[in-house]
This record gives sequence, structure tokens and C-alpha cells, in this order.
Amino acid sequence: MSGEFESPSTTPQAGYRVLARKYRPRDFTGLVGQEPMVRTLTNAFATGRIAQAWMLTGVRGVGKTTTARILARALNYKTAEIDAPSVDMSTEGEHCRAIMEGRHVDVIEMDAASHTGIDDIRDIIDRVRYAPVSARYKVYIIDEVHMLSTQAFNGLLKTLEEPPPHVKFIFATTEIRKVPITVLSRCQRFDLRRIDAALIAEHLGRIAGMEGVQIEEEALAMVARAAEGSMRDAQSILDQAIAHGGGTVTAQAVRTMLGLADRARVVDLFEVLMKGDVAAALAGFRAQYDTGADPVAILTDLAEFTHLVTRLRFVPSAIQDASLTETERQRGGAFSETLSVRVLSRAWQMLLKAISEVQSSNRPAMAAEMALIRIAHAADLPTLDDALKMLESNGETAPRPPAPPSGTSSGNGASAVSTSAISSSVVPSSNGGGAQTMRLVETQTHLQPTTAAEQQSQTVSIKSLADIVSLAESHRDMMLKVAVRRYVRLVRLEPGQLVISLVEGADRGLLNELASKLKAWTGRMWMVSLSQQAGGPTLAEEEHTKRETAIMDARSDPVVSAILSRFPGARIIDVRIPDSPELDSEGDPAPDIDDDDDQI
Repeated sequence: MSGEFESPSTTPQAGYRVLARKYRPRDFTGLVGQEPMVRTLTNAFATGRIAQAWMLTGVRGVGKTTTARILARALNYKTAEIDAPSVDMSTEGEHCRAIMEGRHVDVIEMDAASHTGIDDIRDIIDRVRYAPVSARYKVYIIDEVHMLSTQAFNGLLKTLEEPPPHVKFIFATTEIRKVPITVLSRCQRFDLRRIDAALIAEHLGRIAGMEGVQIEEEALAMVARAAEGSMRDAQSILDQAIAHGGGTVTAQAVRTMLGLADRARVVDLFEVLMKGDVAAALAGFRAQYDTGADPVAILTDLAEFTHLVTRLRFVPSAIQDASLTETERQRGGAFSETLSVRVLSRAWQMLLKAISEVQSSNRPAMAAEMALIRIAHAADLPTLDDALKMLESNGETAPRPPAPPSGTSSGNGASAVSTSAISSSVVPSSNGGGAQTMRLVETQTHLQPTTAAEQQSQTVSIKSLADIVSLAESHRDMMLKVAVRRYVRLVRLEPGQLVISLVEGADRGLLNELASKLKAWTGRMWMVSLSQQAGGPTLAEEEHTKRETAIMDARSDPVVSAILSRFPGARIIDVRIPDSPELDSEGDPAPDIDDDDDQI
């Protein structure tokens, strides 16, 4: 493959050529990471099924323009022995050098970014009728074709569908979605893939050897990762690193040049984050930041390592990736065996959000530190699934009741027979004014052991639909709360038994859901049955009735009536009871939402 490149002994007098140009592939064997496209073209040329137009798409630097030139060279390949299109171009043909250098008269390269109008396309249409000057085909290479105007695309359609037999079109674009489908349907499309980091590192190693440059393996891995699948970017970064290091490229030099985080330190930072050690996490971040690492780069590397650990959990063979350092291989594999997927997924989501926050912050270091604090704090918290399992386990892992205060033990060191504890909680309840009520729950802590379910049953009392609604709200089950308020009519309520009727249109599955949730929340079995009796009003109907009654009473009040008469258009939208629990500490009613109308 080295024979396809210029000799590395380029003298300063001849002028220096950057690596991306010097080591540009000259035939299909030199293309890195695009084997599916090469296989398709090889078979097409071998069978004579050569298309009239090709569409090459992919991210920057994967080789679209280079592939277009190689394809133009293959179409016009001619030697003393071969005079036919060929993908086997081991011997330089008559037109090869001029085509690869972009100066052949019959291979016309056009940048659509600067030739977007219909006039440029008319010029092409006028010239396609003439035969090529010296080559077999007249080849038009249009780069960034998505930049053409709508008129230009429309003007090209007829010629593209039925071009003269001596004309071929090759299009290249990074924005395939912006190309009209009418154009795409007339072309053979090749999606050039991002080049794997391992292939980039291997190719850069060969280039460094031909250049006589000493480069560390870790430095190669850094450059390959920084290129993000673009061979041209990788070669440009390597060129810069060689100049930066004076002919010797070390990992530390590349890290400093690119503002990257130390991968070993990133792994250390990941470890303390997963342990929930906030102080160590902030110290590790600050150490990297003080040595020049960019906060976004640190978080990005953390996200990449989180992805690596998660991937290794499902694809252990990925540990052989050549772009990984030895630290990443060993410790990443260990983390993949100990950390759960839920914890890794949560860390990944938090890091993605943190990266965008740091990028948009005018204090990136502070924003990054706050993100690390959140991640470390969340490391000790159960995931949502774990919390749900704890609730569904009927108390096996439920929080223990508070221990009795010191000094209450008996003479032999045992706890007192019984202690009482009063705990209060604000539980929203549905009454006429929508107020909240304070409930005091008294629990007994006995010497004899009790199950968590029994303790839970002792602390939960259900005597009405309002109690069920309050219980649902305390467990943040808003859907069940709304369903009970709107659709449930109470017929009979006894301990462990609930008989209800449902309003028209209610989901019959509500009965099973109620039985399941009441069992989980109270620690006892509940039988929820549907009755043919009408039952009482729903809580929503009760609230509506109470509100309407209060408004009617207020409207009949002489003072309110006088106010309504004095201000035409005023209406009563709410009624507050002076001794309502919604009053604040100074006796003033809590503020309500503004309304367009005057309110009382």
C-alpha cells in the first residue's frame, strides 16, 4: 500500500504537503473502512453493470471526494494492456495521475456551494452533448450537491435520467436528506461509514512509520478518538502533533495539544463518582482542569467511559478494541461486572444533560462541578425500578421504624415494653374549599417483633374515599387519585373490603388496580367489588356541589350583592372560609391564580 503514496523524503525545497494530501488513497485498495462500497463497485465493474450516476454520502473526512476521483480514474483506466473500466489499478494508467491531481480536462469537479444556480447547471447541460477530449468518459464530480437550488436540481433531472453514453455523474454530500428524492432515485447511493477508531489508529501508525516519526500507542488512540470517524481529521491532528512534538509524539503532548483529559484520571473520576465520594470527585476534576483539560472534554470522556462499561457488560469482546488503553480495558471490564445497567444508564443520562449545560454556561468549570455533585449524590440512591421493588416487597426492605429514644431501656438492657411516637404529615384531602388537613398518626413500637406489613397496616386508616385519594397522593400516584375522584361512588367501606359503583365510561380495570395498590400501601389484603347500587356521589361531584352552594350563599349576602351591583361584569369565582387551613400564618388567604375577570 505504501507504493501508492509519495516518497516520505520530501525536501523543504519541493514544498511541504500535509499528510491528508500526501497520503490520499489513489485506488480502491487504499480506502480504509469502506469495504462494502468497494465490493459493490468491484462486482459492478466485473459484470459491466456500470451506473450512470452515483451519490456518495457521509460525514466529513471519510473519503467522499477521494472516492469520486478514484471512481473517475477507474472509469477511464487505460494502459498498454488494459483499455476498459477497471477497479484493479495496480499499474498507473494513461489518465490516472491527471485525474487524481484534479487537472484532467474530461473530469470536471464543481463545488455546488459556490455554483448553486440554474445557470451553472445549464452550462453543464450544454456541454454534456460533446464527446470527451481524450478519456473514455466525461465525468462530472459535484461536491456538496445538497447546496444546489431547487431550480438547479429540476434543471438537472432530465439530463441525469438520460445522459449521453459518454457522460457519468458523481455526487458527494454530507446532507443527504436535503437532496430531492427525484435526484436520489436516479443515482446509485453509497453511504460511506465513519471509520472505526481502531482502523484509524492502525493507519496512522503506518503513516508515522513512513514519516520516520516515533509515536506512543496511547497517543495514536487519542488522535483516533478525537477524529470521530474522519480519516482526514485524524491525519490533520497527527500532522499538528508531529509539529508540536518536534518529530516525537507522546501521549502527554497530544493531551496538552487537544486539551484532553487524562484517560487514567477519567477512570479514577468515574470510580469515585460511582462510590458517591463528592470530595474526591471534585478534587479529581480540579486536578485535570488545572492541567488544561477542558470541562466539556472531561465530561465527554466520562460519558464515553460510561458507554464503554455498559457495552462491555453485553459485548465482552469489545475489550479487544485497539483504541482502548490498558487502563480502560482492565478497569472497564471490572466495572462492567459490578455496576448495574440501571446505574450506568442513569449516569449516562445525567452526563449527557451536563455536557449541554456546560457548553452553554459562561462558567463551565462551575457547571461541571455541580453536575459531578449531582451524579455522585445519585450514586447512593436507588433507581426508580429498585424503589418500586422495595414498595412491592411488602416491607421486606421497607424503612425501619424510628428507634426509641435513649434512656428508655429496662434494667437488664432491654428496650421498654412500649413507647409511643406521634408523627405528623400534611396529606391533601378533598373538601369543599380544596383545603389541606393535618392528620396525626399515632404508632406503637412494641418489644415483640412485628412485620413491616403489620406496622404499615397500623399506621394507615381508610374510612372514606377521601382517605384513598390522600393515600394515592402521598404515594404520588396521580392517575389513581384522579380516577377515584372522578369515577368512584362509595357503596360500602369496611376494613379490608371496598364496595363501589362506577360512573359511566369508567375503566373496569380500576377495581383490580385499587385492590393491588391498597394492598401495597396498607400491607393487608383488600377485596374491591362492583355493586349494582347507585352509591353516593363521587368526590368531584361533592366538591362541585359544595362550591356551588357556597357561591349561592355568598351571592345572597347583602354586602356581596352590593359589590356585584356596583361593579358590572364582576362575578364570584371562589369562596374562602375564614378559618380554612389554607390561611397562612398571618391570617391572610393564600394567593390564587389571576383571572381576567374581577374576583371576590
